[in-house]
Amino acid sequence: MEYNYTDSLKTRLRRIEGQVRGVLRLMEEGKTCKEVVAQLSAVRNASDRAIAQIVAENLQECIMAEQEAGNKDTGKLVKEAVDLLVKSR
Repeated sequence: MEYNYTDSLKTRLRRIEGQVRGVLRLMEEGKTCKEVVAQLSAVRNASDRAIAQIVAENLQECIMAEQEAGNKDTGKLVKEAVDLLVKSR
């Protein structure tokens, strides 16, 4: 199954890209550890939200496809999605 990533997700990732560039700029400017770590934490949180969005949207599409194919047992798909989220942390 081909996955189509939404424009909002791509926008979110571009924002993360900008945050990473901002962290590099802070480092180049010799900013404090506290400032750099705070911004890296923001990058990590944004990345975690992007991962969750990707997994949730994919899970929804997979469940719908399985149900359309007549398979009502989607527990395995849910377990795989949860495993992906756990693994990403």
